[in-house]
Amino acid sequence: MLVRINGERKQVSAVSIQQLLGELEYEGSHFAIAVNCRVVPRARWSATSVNEADEIEILTPRPGG
Repeated sequence: MLVRINGERKQVSAVSIQQLLGELEYEGSHFAIAVNCRVVPRARWSATSVNEADEIEILTPRPGG
C-alpha cells in the first residue's frame, strides 16, 4: 500500500506501526509516532493499523540544540 512517511511517499507491506518500524529498519526505542496527526502511544504500536494513504510521522531525537 502507498503511505506518506515523514512527507515522503512510500510503498509498504506492513499492516501495523510495529511492523512498519521493522520494515523501515528503525531500531531503538527513542522516537515518537503520529498517524494522521494523532500521536500513537508505544503500547498501541502493534495494535495500530497502517492504511492506504495514511500520513505517518516518525520523530527521532537529535543531539545538539
